[in-house]
Amino acid sequence: MKFLLRKPQVQAALAALLGLYLAFALRTTRWVLDGQDHFSPHGAGNPAVFAFWHEFLPLMPALSMVARKLPSYRPTPIHTLVSQHRDGRFIGTVVRRFGIEPIFGSSTRGGANGLRALLAALRQGHHIGITPDGPKGPRRQAAPGTAQLAALSGVPIVALAARTSLSIQLNSWDRMRVPLPFGRGVIVCGSPINIPRHQWESGLSSIADALDQAADRADRLCRA
Repeated sequence: MKFLLRKPQVQAALAALLGLYLAFALRTTRWVLDGQDHFSPHGAGNPAVFAFWHEFLPLMPALSMVARKLPSYRPTPIHTLVSQHRDGRFIGTVVRRFGIEPIFGSSTRGGANGLRALLAALRQGHHIGITPDGPKGPRRQAAPGTAQLAALSGVPIVALAARTSLSIQLNSWDRMRVPLPFGRGVIVCGSPINIPRHQWESGLSSIADALDQAADRADRLCRA
C-alpha cells in the first residue's frame, strides 16, 4: 500500500478526489465572515500576509468564496508556501483547485528561495497565505518565517481562523478538522499586525496571540 501511495499517478488521483470533496463540503456550508472591516481593504486588492494555524488549512479556501460576495471585492492572486516534500506537493495539487498557487520551500529545504518568491509575490500586490506552525509543528507555535516575511515586505499580517459546525477531527499533530457538508461555518479575520523591519523577533508573540484569539473566537461563534 505504501508503495502504491508513492506513485505520482496515485497521488494525483487522491489529490483530485480530495479537492472535489473539499469543494463540495465548503460550498454546501453556510459561511459567515467575522471581522469584515479588517478583511475589506485586502479583499479590495491591498496585499496581505494571511496567517492561520495549520489545523485550519482545509477550511481556508472558503475565504475566497465569502470574499466574492463583498461589494469591494477585487480578484487578487494568492500564493501559499508548501514543503518540497512529497506531502507538500500533494497539498499543492489540492490548493490549485481553489485558485491558490503554491510556492515550494520550507525552513529546511529551499527556504531562502521560498522566502524570495513570497517577497516577490507581495511586491506584485499579491496575497500570501501561510501557516506559522506548519508543516510539521509544534502545534500553535509560530516559527520565525512569517514575522520575517512581514518585516521584510512591510505588508501587514492578518490573523485568520475558521470553524464548521460539522467536521471530523483527525488524529494528526495539529488536530486538523475536515469539514462535513451542510453545516454552518465561520471565518474570523483579525485586525492587521505590522511588524517593524528590524524587530521581527518581538512580533512572534503578537502573531501567536492573534492567531490564538482568532481561533478561540471562531470556536465561540460556531457554537453559538
